[in-house]
Amino acid sequence: MRCEGMQRSTEEGSRRLAIVDDDDLIREVLALIAEEAGFVCESYESGDEAVAQLTGRSAPFAVLTDMRMPGLAGEPLARALRKATGAKTLLLAMSGSAAAQETLAAFDGFLFKPFSADELLQACDGAARDRLQTQEAAEFGTGDVPVLNEAVYAKFAGSMAPAQLAGLYRMCLDDAGKRLETMRRAVEAGDDAGYRQAAHAIKGGCGMVGAMELAATAAAMERNGILDTQDATPLDRFAGAAERLEHMLKRKAEGI
Repeated sequence: MRCEGMQRSTEEGSRRLAIVDDDDLIREVLALIAEEAGFVCESYESGDEAVAQLTGRSAPFAVLTDMRMPGLAGEPLARALRKATGAKTLLLAMSGSAAAQETLAAFDGFLFKPFSADELLQACDGAARDRLQTQEAAEFGTGDVPVLNEAVYAKFAGSMAPAQLAGLYRMCLDDAGKRLETMRRAVEAGDDAGYRQAAHAIKGGCGMVGAMELAATAAAMERNGILDTQDATPLDRFAGAAERLEHMLKRKAEGI
């Protein structure tokens, strides 16, 4: 099923947005929201249909997909969509509940249902900005990348109870810590591929929750590989960034 929305062309300033959801009514509602935000929408009732229809075509600006559907969904769907659309298309996940950190890491952004046209635009703009920031960090170092993206944090804080918010960031930090240990073992074993894979996962997961210094540091680690770890500086730098984020989150929770 496809919906061409307001029929406005990209030359007239609209951007194509592919919507993927297995519920007919939700697709229609999302199409209305996307049109209000200035997008031309095309809708698909499954991940399998979206991948099949988007493969070999001009890539949309973004794909907005539900996280829980029959058939292809979640991280496998993100990988298939990335292959079908290429690196420039933004992949946005949506759900009515929190998703696993490893799954979110495969996407560029996340939206809690329900959301408004403004929130959709903010998610697209934020995902594009964060991707550019991590790409620049990978090439030029972390520079002045902030510890935390305040806009992303505020978005989560506005949609979650304090305990749930704390749990989200705790999950991110714990996951990053485990992967950091994996990277240390990879250095000892001379496993460059394993080292880069763990750094890539950290970059995606931390970027999703706005942990920008961690994401940027991981991006640089992924780019440089284990050849950059002879003095262990990148690993220590990452551990320091994790401590700074944890301290900042504690102060926020205490209202300081």
